[in-house]
Amino acid sequence: MNIAILSKGPANYSTKRLKEEALKRGHKVQVINYSKCYITVEKGNPVISYKGEELRDIDVVIPRIASNLTKYGSSIVRQFETQNVFSSTSSISLVRSRDKLRSMQIMAKAGVGIPKTVFARETADFDGVLEQVGGAPVIIKVARGTHGNGVVLAETHKAALAVMRAFYVESVNFLVQEFIKESAGVDIRAFVVNGKVVASMMRQSLDDDFRSNLHQGGEGIPVKLTIEERRTAQKAAKAMGLAICGVDMMRSDHGPLVLEVNSSPGFRIEKVTGYNVAEKVIEYVEMAAKATRRKDKIGA
Repeated sequence: MNIAILSKGPANYSTKRLKEEALKRGHKVQVINYSKCYITVEKGNPVISYKGEELRDIDVVIPRIASNLTKYGSSIVRQFETQNVFSSTSSISLVRSRDKLRSMQIMAKAGVGIPKTVFARETADFDGVLEQVGGAPVIIKVARGTHGNGVVLAETHKAALAVMRAFYVESVNFLVQEFIKESAGVDIRAFVVNGKVVASMMRQSLDDDFRSNLHQGGEGIPVKLTIEERRTAQKAAKAMGLAICGVDMMRSDHGPLVLEVNSSPGFRIEKVTGYNVAEKVIEYVEMAAKATRRKDKIGA
């Protein structure tokens, strides 16, 4: 197959690992900087151009879209979809996963455990917002953030009011979540491929930071999931429509709670766990692309 990895960073660890495994299995691989692509929308002739040439004969795309380029990156993925090119992550699932509120709404509807969350923008009823999540301490997040950025722990009622007022003045959409004391500074990343958890690790902050994200200096160690945690990760991935994703969870006194479902998870979990996650991704892509081609032939 001719596989295109949509990535701005050919030297990124995740991009390199996907390319290595795809080449090892005999595929042709090209890394395409999607931010430099442009599309032509015309009846019956969807075109994607890159470096002055039309992209042709691509069987599969594997999106590795940066969060700050979600809209543009998803439009490129969508154009590939109009050409009937299989994408390992659909454009609509990519967009939904990057919207923190939409993700929470989808998972709550599907019966996935999540921290109690309030979404607000211009309300001045700050006391009411805090009351909804059980009062301080609380986690306050910018509605669109990544890698632990735009996330604040407000330990007191006064601190929470100050943060919300700042967002209110700037007309910023924000989320207020209950603080799970028993899980502060620790979370679990489950890497899901085709409905199965293929690797999992626990991430813990190296100091007193409440965020455990590796991008914030967190440390990862292998962890064995409980049956409930495994099922929660699978259920969250299914609800979000993501065949490949990283599900971030907390262990709470009332069961696992999903914090986020990452549609472009990093592959450093391989270094922590020793599992060849990239190989599992390429195996899934092979199987899914073949199934898609069979459906297209039957439909034709």
